[in-house]
Amino acid sequence: MSNKSVWMHIGAGSFHRAHQAWYLHTLREQGDESWSIALGNIRDDANALLGALAAQQGEYVLETVTPEGERQYETIKSIRSVLAWDNEISALVAQGADAQTRVIAFTVTESGYYLTPEHELDVQQSDIKADLDGGIRTLYGALTRILKQRIARNGGPVTLLSCDNLRHNGERFRHGFLSFLQAKGEHALHDWVRDNTTSPNTMVDRITPRPTPDVAERVLAATGINDAVPVMGESFIQWVIEDNFINGRPALEKVGVELVESVLPWEEAKIRILNATHSCIAWAGTLIGLNYIDESTRQPAIRQMAWEYVSRDVIPSLTPSPLDLAGYRDVVLSRFSNPWIKDTNQRVAADGLSKIPGMVTPTLIQCYQRGDTPAATAVLPGLFFLFLRRWAQGTLPYTYQDGVMQPQAVLAVFAADDPLAVWAADEALFAELSRSPDFLALLRRTVAELEQWVQQPTTQLATA
Repeated sequence: MSNKSVWMHIGAGSFHRAHQAWYLHTLREQGDESWSIALGNIRDDANALLGALAAQQGEYVLETVTPEGERQYETIKSIRSVLAWDNEISALVAQGADAQTRVIAFTVTESGYYLTPEHELDVQQSDIKADLDGGIRTLYGALTRILKQRIARNGGPVTLLSCDNLRHNGERFRHGFLSFLQAKGEHALHDWVRDNTTSPNTMVDRITPRPTPDVAERVLAATGINDAVPVMGESFIQWVIEDNFINGRPALEKVGVELVESVLPWEEAKIRILNATHSCIAWAGTLIGLNYIDESTRQPAIRQMAWEYVSRDVIPSLTPSPLDLAGYRDVVLSRFSNPWIKDTNQRVAADGLSKIPGMVTPTLIQCYQRGDTPAATAVLPGLFFLFLRRWAQGTLPYTYQDGVMQPQAVLAVFAADDPLAVWAADEALFAELSRSPDFLALLRRTVAELEQWVQQPTTQLATA
């Protein structure tokens, strides 16, 4: 059995089963069965799923759908061990301590890293406080327990792999975990983790909606399998990993995973071309009364805004790049147009106050630095300004969620004599451009044009 290796995954959500599990399954289908997945969860909120998976021997059906509506069904067989949950996460600890477990990966969502806006561990969070006192509410508390047992059992080095949509996810996780161990006084474990683990940065991508009951109905009709826990995702899939595994890895390059020295070019392309464009489409669609990303993307004026933003401003900012950025732009817009993935504008419009500085302002600054006026990129903060004004007026069609919003501060902006000037001067949003008369003038022109467009959304935007 020494040639068998285990990839233990923490986080039993849909995304892991539609993404990483598919890659490991595909490798096994090619005849390389040297790696399998053991799947568990830190909290008890996946017990029903884990129980159903165990009853199906870890197997389930994955449904994928193309933008053209072509559906495919595949029984995924890479999860060979389902780790039952208990208060002490004893199955996770035992599996994670075993020398055959060479990778411990996790999908815990961005908030599961408990980091401040400055990317430091937030020790004021109640879950972190509980785990500093010996609890296991968080990834950090769970890994502390797992890795102490691994040391006791001479389990050897292990790769700790983040599979979340977090910029610089490996580095950010590693800094958070080592900070946690320092704060907890676990100095020996801190030094062991520093010397005996790696945390490669990764970029993961596959739109995976929360499964609805009709998925199981289609699976049954198409395959005859009565699956209690099927999962559904778009046909597109991508995984880029820095090739820095400390104790072996599956031959993922054989199934389309890109193993690279630095994930940065892929990460920047995804953040600026996919994530920022997604938000642009959600804000614009909301302003003209649309509910879904696909119908918003198919509006010619909105699609043109997104295309111009990427083509005129982002691609020059990211060139030279090892990627085909124009091709990536076209694939992204095709994916967003997929009418079978009912992604809501409400979900994608969220957290704009973090998205503007993180995803949009870098492109604005780079355009000015090379002597260009970022007219196409200014459309994004222009749209978000009008979106926020609707929020302040109480006329958005849904509840807007923003993790860093201070409602009174935003209301004060729109109560000012010149709201746009106040908003454009916010250094937290626009960095050095908050002091730029040229940028304020550009925003004024852009917002005026967008206000006209909202009244006549079938027309093209003048700046485009």
